Amino acid sequence: MNPTEWRTYLVTQSSRSAGRDTEAIVEAAIDGGVDAVQLREKGRSAHDRYDLGRRLREVTAAASVPLIVNDRIDLAAAIDADGVHLGQSDLPVEVARERLGSEAVVGCSTSTIPEAEAAEAAGADYLGVGAVYGTVSKDVPEEKDGIGTEPVAAIADAVDVPVFGIGGITADNARPVIEAGATGTAVISAITAADDPTAATAALGEVIGDAR
Repeated sequence: MNPTEWRTYLVTQSSRSAGRDTEAIVEAAIDGGVDAVQLREKGRSAHDRYDLGRRLREVTAAASVPLIVNDRIDLAAAIDADGVHLGQSDLPVEVARERLGSEAVVGCSTSTIPEAEAAEAAGADYLGVGAVYGTVSKDVPEEKDGIGTEPVAAIADAVDVPVFGIGGITADNARPVIEAGATGTAVISAITAADDPTAATAALGEVIGDAR
C-alpha cells in the first residue's frame, strides 16, 4: 500500500464513464493492473457514495488494491477505506491523520511548491499535482489548469514524498509527466471513458513503467 509503488491511480466519476457502472469500471481497471482507486463521484449524495464505497471496498480489498476517498475523512472512516485524498480547501492533513490513524494513506492536491512543502510537513504520504494538461473533469482556477510538466518537476524536486500528475493525462502524453519526476499518474477519463478500461489501464501502466 506504499504510494511509491503506485503507477496507475484511477479516480472514479460515473458522469464520465460513458453510462457504465462505476463498479464495472473499477473491476475492469483492476483487471488491467491498476495500483490504487479513489472514490470521487462528485455530484452524488453522501449516502450514495457511502453505498458505492462499501461495494468498492469489497472489490478492492479482494484484489489487494488500496481504496482512497476523495475529500471526506468521515466517509473514508465509515467504509474502512485505506485513506483519503484532500484538496486545499478540505480539512487539513493533520486532521485526517488524527482521525484515520498512522497507517492510513493521506494524499493532498497541490500546484505550487509552498503548498507541496506544507502538505509534506503536515504528514501527507503523497501529492497530486495538476492539472497538468488541463481538465474537463473538475472546475479548477484558470491559473491551475494546464500547468504543464515544469511545476511537476519543481515540486518533485522540492519534496521527498511521491508525486502524481493529474489532469488530462493519457497513455499518449504520460511519459513527459513521469520524466519530470512524477511517480505515477492519477486519471479519470483516460480509464473511465475508454472503450476498453482494462486495456486503457494496462497501456497507461506500461508507458509509466517504461518511463520510470
